[in-house]
Amino acid sequence: MKKEWMEKHEDGSYTVRTCGWSPPGDHPVGCGMKLHVKDGKLVKVEGDPEHPISQGRLCVRCLTLPEFVHHPDRIIYPMKRAPEDRGKDKWEQITWDEAYDIIVEKVNGFKKNHGAESIIVFGGTGREACLYYYPLGFSTLQTPNVCYPLSGWSCYGPRCAITDYILGAGYPEIDFAGHYPDRYDHPGYKVPEYLVLWGKMPLWSNPDGFYGHSIVDMMKRGTKIISIDPRLNWLSSRAAYWMQLRPGTDTALALAFLNVIINEEIYDKKFVEDWCYGFDQLKERVQEYPPAKVAEITGIPAEKIIECARVMANASPVAIQWGLAVDENPNGVQLGHAILSLSAMTGNLDVPGGITLGPPAALLGKWRVETRSQISEELWDKRIGAKEWPALSTALATTHPDETLDTLETGKPYRLRMGWFNSSNFIAPTNSAAPQRWYEALKTLEFNVVQDCFMTPTAMAFGDIFLPLPTFAEHDGVVLTHFGRNAIFAGAMNEAFRVGDTRSDIEVCLELGKRLNPENWPWENIPDFFTDQLKPELGIDFNGLREAGVFQPGYEYRKHETGKLRFDGEPGFNTVTGKVELYSTLFEEWGEDPLPYYKEPPYSPVSTPELAKEYPLVLTTGARKVTSFHSEHRQIKSLRAIDPDPIVEINPETAANLGIKEGDWAVLENQFGKCKAKAHLMPAIKPDVVHCTHGWWYPEEEAEEPSLFGVWKSNINTLIPHKHIGKLGFGAPFKAIICKVTKAED
Repeated sequence: MKKEWMEKHEDGSYTVRTCGWSPPGDHPVGCGMKLHVKDGKLVKVEGDPEHPISQGRLCVRCLTLPEFVHHPDRIIYPMKRAPEDRGKDKWEQITWDEAYDIIVEKVNGFKKNHGAESIIVFGGTGREACLYYYPLGFSTLQTPNVCYPLSGWSCYGPRCAITDYILGAGYPEIDFAGHYPDRYDHPGYKVPEYLVLWGKMPLWSNPDGFYGHSIVDMMKRGTKIISIDPRLNWLSSRAAYWMQLRPGTDTALALAFLNVIINEEIYDKKFVEDWCYGFDQLKERVQEYPPAKVAEITGIPAEKIIECARVMANASPVAIQWGLAVDENPNGVQLGHAILSLSAMTGNLDVPGGITLGPPAALLGKWRVETRSQISEELWDKRIGAKEWPALSTALATTHPDETLDTLETGKPYRLRMGWFNSSNFIAPTNSAAPQRWYEALKTLEFNVVQDCFMTPTAMAFGDIFLPLPTFAEHDGVVLTHFGRNAIFAGAMNEAFRVGDTRSDIEVCLELGKRLNPENWPWENIPDFFTDQLKPELGIDFNGLREAGVFQPGYEYRKHETGKLRFDGEPGFNTVTGKVELYSTLFEEWGEDPLPYYKEPPYSPVSTPELAKEYPLVLTTGARKVTSFHSEHRQIKSLRAIDPDPIVEINPETAANLGIKEGDWAVLENQFGKCKAKAHLMPAIKPDVVHCTHGWWYPEEEAEEPSLFGVWKSNINTLIPHKHIGKLGFGAPFKAIICKVTKAED
């Protein structure tokens, strides 16, 4: 990329090159763009063709950033409200010093009278705050309770934990040549022959550090797609194999693939012999899942299962990219275990065009977790749910989300009194199951701080102090793919201007940290902080990253052969056995089956046939839309014009039987809750499956309680039950729950 990150023009305007993250929300994909600023206003956003990853391509959310930045409803100054006015629109503007003074007094008071454990930080998903809500809790507020309030931690965390336990590595990503400036022309790179997208649509989601349009680039170079998804999407419509399975049956399919590959002896025998542990036990287990049996479970013909398994074993290289279908599933640990076993046994781990592996944590991702050492072991032992769920608490430095709701409701083992909502609008249908229970439970908190860009249902319901966030165009920062678990590149976020008086996540951590615990925050300014993070591992300071735009560190394949995956420098994987654990020693220690197995969703036509008579449809939810990031962007006029309403996809035959036509409003309901969405007839969806979009609330509706911007009207998460999780504490039935659909009367 060009060295000049800012270019000034004769008319007084200027252009800033930057990499995007959030807010507004997105995953750390780091798309390159040029921000055109005139008279202090962002007037245009365009893609940067010199960015080695995005190459000038941008989604509609980036293109409409000026509308977001200068929206009249955006909050750009700190605000406060009396506790008795929660739920009412009675905010008054204050200064940052006033806000910090109130927060410091409250924090010190709760610590003195009730212990630091009485404070909890709630973090959202995907946003830049994912790097900073941990140190906000551990280092600034010094509480052990940092919570991602998604039942079963069902986004990204399970996949990271499974990978850590089975491979001893960070997040596995398909090799899209992102490490190299010359990308696909790099001499050490090989384009995947097949790319397996398992419960994932990366063109829309751009997940975690993977730029989705790289798949299109690879397809142009010959890569074929295997899509495993109940829903038809753009990629599955162009796939060599679309495996349209019944929602929630993915683990059975993975085990059938392993059955074929093992029994036909088409696996990588040398890799299995040298680097895998527990092959004989896995071979015995998969005999329970012959393709004919799994065909009955999944709805996919046995011949198609066999053919697809053979392709995955015989092609080279083959990369598997897994999605939320793994996490949002109480059987998801076993699914992830089976997927990693497939990748290992077919010889596709850490090879060109296969799956790349990084350390479990690096750079800012490592620092954020290590800040927990700044609280005592005695306090750390009070972390909610840690002892009850060791598989979750060992890999993730947070509370257990379901246990956290139990604690809020019961006051056991102690009462939570202060909440900090960091980039999290979780009573909207973004991540919390049983959101109405969360809503009632969170009312017990005595003092709350909210950080966001707009007033949200969560902020209106609970906030006492509102701290406004800048967009990525308005502050300095670093984009780090996969939150440091597989840092394919690092990108510079460059402040181009700032509207109002806002503070970024790291600015709040640093400024408030200097007031509460100055010894933990020695940096004088934000560039110094980032330099301290980047220099030791990448050999570059923040100004150097600004000039580079994007820093690509390169990549070394087959690290297990050279001791680069283990902390002791020995060849192998950083696991208990030093190998890929097809048979997990840690799972066994925690009382779980050490081998993958299939278990029906907790509510399905098979596991609850009597209940399914009343609720005959299987509901999936959570698929991405390019016009929004979870519950964000609902007030952006251009984006709402594209996607004005929540949608439920229904097979035309099913809809006709229910008296529902295209565009009718429908009610989705089960034993846990109900919501409304507009019907879209989709011939490619199975007659017994429906899909509903998530994250919906209505900024145009009444702000105050009980409406809270209409948050309950289309809240699909009211149909998802609390604490229906797997044996190790992971997963929840967001993508496989029974329901019924009727035509709305109004």
